[in-house]
Amino acid sequence: ICMTTEELLPRLQSAGLISGTDIRVTPLTGGVSSDIVLVESPTQRLVVKAALEKLRVKDDWFVDVSRNRVEQSFFEYVSPLMPAAVPRILGGGDGWFAMEYLGDELQNWKSLLLAGHFETETARLAGEVLGHLHAASWNDPVARDHFDTLPNFQALRIHPYLLTTAERVPEAAVVLHAEAARLAETKLALVHGDYSPKNLLVGPQRLIVLDAECAWFGDPAFDAAFMLTHLHLKALLNPMALQLLPVFWSAYTSACGHDLETNTVKLLLCLLLARVHGKSPAEYLSAEQRDLVTRFVLSHLSQPPSLATLTEAWAAHA
Repeated sequence: ICMTTEELLPRLQSAGLISGTDIRVTPLTGGVSSDIVLVESPTQRLVVKAALEKLRVKDDWFVDVSRNRVEQSFFEYVSPLMPAAVPRILGGGDGWFAMEYLGDELQNWKSLLLAGHFETETARLAGEVLGHLHAASWNDPVARDHFDTLPNFQALRIHPYLLTTAERVPEAAVVLHAEAARLAETKLALVHGDYSPKNLLVGPQRLIVLDAECAWFGDPAFDAAFMLTHLHLKALLNPMALQLLPVFWSAYTSACGHDLETNTVKLLLCLLLARVHGKSPAEYLSAEQRDLVTRFVLSHLSQPPSLATLTEAWAAHA
C-alpha cells in the first residue's frame, strides 16, 4: 500500500477502526489507480483503499491523491439515496479511507462477463442504479458544490482518454477536442466517472458500485457512454453481450428521466476510440479487433446515428 503496514495499522487503531494485536493485512486487486488491502482481526474485517500518485499503466500518468477524498464523498452522498448500492464508509484520513468488507458471495461483473455469463437482470440493475444517481443529483446544489472536481476529472478522464487519443488519431482530433471542451463546460448531475463492469459487484438482487475517485458534477452522458463502451467491446469477445445493451439503456433512461442519447452516442464513439489509442487501452482486444474499432469509429464519428442504429452496425462486426 502507499503507506506500509507499519504505518497503516496505527492510523486504523487511532481512528478506532481496529483493535488488538492479531491483525492480518492482505493485498487485494486494486486496479491501476489505488492500493487496496483487506485488514482482518479475530473480530473485524474491513477494506482500506489508498490512492496512488502514479497510475499503473504503460504511459506516465500522474494524478493528485486528493481524489481519494472525492471517492469517499461520493459514497457518503449516494448512501442515503441508495444504501444498498454503495459500501459503507467506516472512516479515513489523508489519502486513505476504510470501508466495510462486503463478503465473498458478491462477484465482479467484468469477471462474470469475461467468463461468458450475460445476465440481463444485472444489466437492468446497472442501468437503474445509474439512472437513479443522475436523477437524484440533477441540478442539486449540494452535489454541484461537493463535486466541483473538474481538474481531477480532466486528469483522470478528459486528458488520458480524449486528448491523448486526439494526439494519436489526428483524423478524430476535431471531434475529440470539441467533446473535451463540452464536457468541461457541462454541469448537470453527479457523474461516477468510471461506471464499468469491473467496478460493479453483483449479488442476488443487489448491485454495488465501487471505485468513484473520478466523481464529478458534470455531464451524466459520460457514465452511460462509459458503460456502453465496455459492453460494446465485450461483444467483440462474445456476441451474447449485445443482448445487454438495450436492457441497460432502457433501464437507465427510464430511471434518469432525461434525454441524453445524442451526447451519449457521441461520447460512446469517442470512448471506443480511446480504449484503443488512449492511456487506458482495453487489455483484452487483439490487434485485429483494435483496427476494427478504429475503422468503425472513424466511419461514424462525423454523423453519429441513434444508439440502436449504432449497436446494429456494431453487431454486424462483432
